[in-house]
Order: sequence, then structure tokens, then C-alpha cells
Amino acid sequence: MKTFVTACLLAAGILGQVSSATAEPLPNVLLLMGDDHGWEETGYNGHPHVKTPVLDEMAATGFRFDRFYAGHPSCSPTRASFMTGRHPNRMGTFTPGWSIRPEEFTIAQLMHRASFPTAHFGKWHLGAVKAESPVNPGKMGFDEWLSHDNFFELNPSFSRNGGPPEVFQGESSEILIRETMSFIDRQQAQGKPFFAVVWFGSPHEPYSGLPADLALYDDLPAKYPDKMVKLTSNETGQQTQRPLGEVLRERYAEITAMDRAIGTLRRHLAEHGLKENTLLFYCGDNGTSADASLACPFRGVKGQVYEGGVLVPGLIEWPARIPQPRSTMARASTSDLLPTLQAITGQPLPDRPLDGRNLLPILDGTLAARPEPMGFWEFDTKHLDKSQPYIDPELQRGTTPLVKKSGGLSTRNFTNFRHPKISPEDYRGPRSFIDGDRKLVIHESKGGQQKVELFDLKKDPGETKDLAADEPKQVETLQEKLRAWQDSVLHSLTGADYTP
Repeated sequence: MKTFVTACLLAAGILGQVSSATAEPLPNVLLLMGDDHGWEETGYNGHPHVKTPVLDEMAATGFRFDRFYAGHPSCSPTRASFMTGRHPNRMGTFTPGWSIRPEEFTIAQLMHRASFPTAHFGKWHLGAVKAESPVNPGKMGFDEWLSHDNFFELNPSFSRNGGPPEVFQGESSEILIRETMSFIDRQQAQGKPFFAVVWFGSPHEPYSGLPADLALYDDLPAKYPDKMVKLTSNETGQQTQRPLGEVLRERYAEITAMDRAIGTLRRHLAEHGLKENTLLFYCGDNGTSADASLACPFRGVKGQVYEGGVLVPGLIEWPARIPQPRSTMARASTSDLLPTLQAITGQPLPDRPLDGRNLLPILDGTLAARPEPMGFWEFDTKHLDKSQPYIDPELQRGTTPLVKKSGGLSTRNFTNFRHPKISPEDYRGPRSFIDGDRKLVIHESKGGQQKVELFDLKKDPGETKDLAADEPKQVETLQEKLRAWQDSVLHSLTGADYTP
């Protein structure tokens, strides 16, 4: 296993970068992520309505990934990839509400080893945030946290360091950034670098907004009066139907408020002399949800392995390393964050497979295209044996309330199961595999028949023309590579990576 992982690190450009990367002072690191914020929902990507002046400025003055991918088309799995550099199926984080596993190694643990104080603010969704949970932010490497089990709206409830939920009055993105700035100030006063993960609750439905933000989009209800969409009612917590224009007005108000909060953070860094050597990153956790998909040039929405389900905004500011604005079409993902931070800090990694790569060569302009394939896979959980919980279910019970009810509950519980043996059914589920510009997509029908598609993402980024019948050898090659990658992922799922 060690030989395999070392080979992976060499291929990713991690080993050999440590000495040069750590010769300069280590940067402060702030990793921000929106909730259900798809690629197209920014001004800089040409959206016809949504206003994101801060993200637009970051795109114009920093580093812009034009093809940045969430690790999965839904939230909990993407967050697992963000934290670990590994595909979420490796740790049984299959869908929203499936927790991470305690043995996973996270970016917070890596940064803690490098002597960074660490903090998490906002949505966690990788297990319960209460003190007794074995997968709360503290157990996964954060020194402090103000977090929610799931998502939240105006006047949210958060648990501070695992304590009982507290209500915080105000707009949620503003609250999180205020807490983040307080954390930064405390570390700066002690002369320490800082590492924080900020996961916003916006713009996930149900939607709400401040009056001034809503007013920016008062014209939308009249523009989209007829189409009805399904989403959660803020009044009942149950499913309802509302006109698309009203929904978009509220959703875009949330995005604009989140954008403004990021601007507040950027100003704080500048005013305190921290901007130059702070790595500030922003992305979304999956594509736009179906209730709000409006102007996406890509096929698919949240929950689908087509491009529209996994492409998200991806931005970095780090003036000390990226002094001039740049952009890239090289593909990158949330799984790349951990190996990139490893390259920056020079800290050791655990002896287990990673799915991400070090992005420093892309940031420095020495690499124009991703040399490794990227895999996406929605595990089919219907056949799973759920007789062996990985974590005591009592420890997986959430405490922080939210508007959207599930099974009559206004909180969220989590699950994960032991999976010691692999069966043929474990390879099923919607999946895609990108190698160069070719993308293989496989779905199974209810009858078990496979639908196999092949797309050229360079010529056809909207995935409109299926080339599978025209390029059977390419399909066969990609299927073999996909299967080999699935073999590795499923080996991890059995828990084999955690044994000495």
C-alpha cells in the first residue's frame, strides 16, 4: 500500500514540492464553500440576473478555475471529498445524511500538524456536531467550531464547540463571517497563522433574504410568473409549490448576501495587513438545484453526474503566490484541496489512496491540463446491508434545528454502515469518468440495463452529442479505467485503509 500511495503522490506532483513550497512563510488559509451554488450563478460566468460583485472581483483579480468540480453531485459526499482528498464512497458517505468515518484523515488534522489553529464555521453535514459525536468538527481536527448539523436560514441555530444549540439573530452568512473574523483577530494577536473552513448555508432552499437584497430582484416574479417549482415551505417545513420568479428572487438574495459577507472578510484581511499571504478559496458543493436551474449552459442539475450537476464556481486569491490575475481550463475538484495544502505545508499524509492532486503547478502556470482522470459516482444504496452501524446511532442524532422537516423531524440524524465484503451490486449507480476531454457516463435502468454515453467535453461541453456508438474502443478503454478506479474505492470502503 505504501508503494502505491507514494506513486500516487509522485504522479500528483506532491513529493519534491515540499522543500520549495515551505521555503517561504506559510500562508494563512481560508476555505469557503456555498451550499447548492452552481457554476452559472455568478456575474462573472454571465448569469442574466444574479449579482455577485465580490466573486466577480475575485475572478478578475485572482485565480479563476473555469472547470472546477464538486467531488459529488450532492452535499455531504462533496464535503467528505473536501475534507479528505478522497472520493466519499471510500468512507461510506454515499448521500446527504451519511456521515464521515472517524478514521479518516482531514485537512484540519493536516493543518493542525503544521501548527495552525483550526476552526470550522457553518454547515457540517458530515455527522452530528454535538460534543459526544465521534465525527464532530473537533474530533475531525478543528480546535473550535460554530457549526450546524445541516443547513440554515435567517436567524440560524449553531452549536459552539459541541454545546447546546444557540440562536443567532441575523443573516447567516454575515454571522459566519463575523465569527471567522473574530477567530482571525485572536490568532493575529498571538502572532499565529490561521486555518478556517467556512461552509455557508446559502443558497440552499428553503429561501429567505433581507429586504434590501430581495429588492434587487423585485422584477423577477413578473418575468417568470407561470412556471411552478417544488421546494420547502418556510412556514410548514413541508414540500410546497411556488412560482419560479418568487423562488429566484429569494435565492438570488441569499447569493448576494453571501457574496457581500465574503467582501466583508476580504476587507478585513486587507485592513489588518493579512491579504498578501492569505490563501482565500471559494467554491460550491454541487450544481444548481432543480428548483432554481435557469441559465446553465451545461446538461444536468444537482444530483446528476452530468456537468451541470458537478461544475461549480472555483476561485482563489493569494497575492503572494498569484500576483497577477489568471484563469485555467484545467479540471480541478474539491478532492484536490488536501493534497494542495500538503504540498504547501510539507506535512506527511496517511498511507492510503487519494483521489485529489496537488494544484500548485496549475496555480503557478506550469501545468495546463489535468494529467489524471476524475471519477464521479453516486453509490446505489438500495441493496446495502444495514445491520452493522459504523457509529452508535445515538451518537449520530443531530441537535441543531432547521426549517425543512424530514420524517417529521426538524433536525437531521446521520448514518454509516460497515461494508466488509464487496458484491457485484456495489459497482452500480450513476457514474462518470473524465479522462482528458472524453467523458464516459453510465446509468442503470430499473431493469438492470446499462446506458453508456461518451462525450467530448472540449467540443461539446453541454454533453449534447453521444459518441459511444462512434468510438467503441474509447468507451471500452474508459470502462476499464473506471472499473479499476471503482475497485480501489470499494477496497477502501471495506475499511482496509484503516488497518496498519
